[in-house]
Amino acid sequence: MNLQVEVKRNEQECFVKIIGEIDAYTAPGLKSELVPIAEKKGVQLTLDLSSVSYIDSTGLGVLVGTLKLTRKNDGSMRLIGLNERVSRLFKITGLNEIMDIRG
Repeated sequence: MNLQVEVKRNEQECFVKIIGEIDAYTAPGLKSELVPIAEKKGVQLTLDLSSVSYIDSTGLGVLVGTLKLTRKNDGSMRLIGLNERVSRLFKITGLNEIMDIRG
């Protein structure tokens, strides 16, 4: 399945809606979209995962890497709209303890 990434930006805020599955096949494309955003000093990045049906370990790695890069550049990252399946994955891996996840 293909992954769609829709980006909306203003000064320091960036809203990214991700649509599809984040897996070993689609993760490199997502990373290439997110890294330039995360490198911006002080960016407030919001990732809308409401249309993401599946994430594998490669996808989680991209999200963790984006979080680290955002924090390194004095920014923040939050996840919104996680469905039950994706939310459970974050709880199982403990990532819900280090990531800002909103309903």
